[in-house]
Amino acid sequence: MRSTFMGLETARRGMFTQQSALHTTGNNIANANTPGYTRQRVNFQSTSAYPAIGQNSAKIPGQMGTGVEAGSVQRIREGFLDTQYRSESNKLGYWETRASSLEKMEEIMNEPSDTGLAATMDQYWQSLQDLAVNPTNAGARAVVRERGKAVAETFQYLSTSLKSVQTDLKSELDISVKEINSIAKQLNNINQQIARIEPNGFLPNDLYDERDVLLDKLSSLANVKVTYEKSGGNALEIAEGTATVQIVDDNDNPIGTLVDGTTQTVNSLSVGYNNANGYVESVQIGTDAPINVLNFNSTGKISSLIDSYGYTYPENGQMAEAGLYSEMLDKLDVMAYSFATEYNNVHSAGWTLADFDANNQPMAKTDVNFFSFGVDAAGNDTYLTDHKGAASKIQITTAIKASTNNIAASFAEPGQAAEIGNGQNAINLAEVKNKLMDIGGTTTTFQEFYESVIGGMAVDAQEANRLTANSTVLRDSVDQRRQSVSAVSLDEEMTNMIQFQHAYNASAKMISLQDELLDTIINRMGI
Repeated sequence: MRSTFMGLETARRGMFTQQSALHTTGNNIANANTPGYTRQRVNFQSTSAYPAIGQNSAKIPGQMGTGVEAGSVQRIREGFLDTQYRSESNKLGYWETRASSLEKMEEIMNEPSDTGLAATMDQYWQSLQDLAVNPTNAGARAVVRERGKAVAETFQYLSTSLKSVQTDLKSELDISVKEINSIAKQLNNINQQIARIEPNGFLPNDLYDERDVLLDKLSSLANVKVTYEKSGGNALEIAEGTATVQIVDDNDNPIGTLVDGTTQTVNSLSVGYNNANGYVESVQIGTDAPINVLNFNSTGKISSLIDSYGYTYPENGQMAEAGLYSEMLDKLDVMAYSFATEYNNVHSAGWTLADFDANNQPMAKTDVNFFSFGVDAAGNDTYLTDHKGAASKIQITTAIKASTNNIAASFAEPGQAAEIGNGQNAINLAEVKNKLMDIGGTTTTFQEFYESVIGGMAVDAQEANRLTANSTVLRDSVDQRRQSVSAVSLDEEMTNMIQFQHAYNASAKMISLQDELLDTIINRMGI
């Protein structure tokens, strides 16, 4: 037989449960502007009906409800939207970093402009044409020397500036790797806390929120896949469990495990640099075997920084180099080396003023180079056997520095007498601009090669900016949908507050009613 006080207990449960819902609503309102907070709700569930099924159960028309209780306090979160957001954040991390790197490169190259390499070269070609008109003029010769010096200094400036940004990219790469490892350690600490709480039947919602914030941040750095392991014990069915975080490639194939949710251990990510050129050659996760950089095709900021800074890989028994800045520096070296070599060949074929006597009669011709790639300890000009480092080392030779008379402006065919007023070699030097030559394995002119370099950079920058904009729109769109599910709406919370308040008042009214009934039974019956 049911208790006389059964109605009181039912109303009490209603009051306590609605009170829990009000407390949760208050928590949502308090955290309306907290970054990463996910709104929560109380899951109501009916208590066991009376009577329970059994041989001695009370003989009444049917089971009666005994009230309500708060089953759990759960986050309102859509896992699919989280996965989508992290996927788009991952792409944005890659393209945003690439766009930034290319933007800095464009600022350094500064083309088209009145101060870039192209303009400096044009001024130099013009000075040679002026010299061809008056090859013995000291002023024209001085202009050629100074503008030749400006060409060398422009090559040096471009190379030095690109290397400076490249060094910054390496530092940013190292910092990003440390950030990944820091996030991994924090995720593992959260896993350990969750593993202690969930088996007791609780839902650590704040820890879930903290973990999701870290996973969002991690997804922009590397392409990650997150799976969850059950905590065991008396964990609720809706408990999320501990997170296992793997770095995966673009085809979702695992590259390595960063955080193991089962063993609650963490592995560190590290980047290996080549000792010869300093470029990235491998990526390693924990104690796993180092991964060749070509196989680390995982989008994200880390991958973009590697692509921008430069990487090296084995090819045909040698170490090849690739990457935005490594390739641009290599192209600058190729241009400087090819230009200086061809220019010296033409220049050394000409006659200098020093090759004529006081009566302007030709003496023995001396071969003089205009450009070199440094000076040794004895003060002699040095030259390179290949293009490596040419852009940073190119300079005018000591002979040209010593006297403008060493500029070879005249030319004479073999067997013919040289004339001091002949400016043919100056014209030949100016024609180097349009002369076909082998530059980096391609037969082209110096100007066309440089135009192709600048054009390629511009196309890459345009693509990076376009994909950055597209990725931003997609990520923000997914984030809006995610916020519509998970974020706190003050209007909705106020509506819930009124709803739970009325339910609480109604339960309290039921207690008053039960009090009146019991007063009749106890105090007025039998009078």
